[in-house]
Amino acid sequence: MAGETNEDVKAMSFEQALEALERIVDDLERGDVPLDQSIRIYERGEALKSRCDRLLKAAEDKVEKIRLSRDGKPAGTEPLDAD
Repeated sequence: MAGETNEDVKAMSFEQALEALERIVDDLERGDVPLDQSIRIYERGEALKSRCDRLLKAAEDKVEKIRLSRDGKPAGTEPLDAD
């Protein structure tokens, strides 16, 4: 983690951010990380979680569900969470 800042998180893909977040969780769960380093990696974990949340929300916004006609055939698409 040496030399890493949270600025690089903005350029990460969902998969990269999730993998980095999983490593942080593993490190913190092990419990052998010094307190000052734990605080730094926890803060990085928060940035990674936010990145994952934003990317996931953007992907969900793009997902559409297929509308079916009365006879069960595809009749177009609509937003997944249409009100």
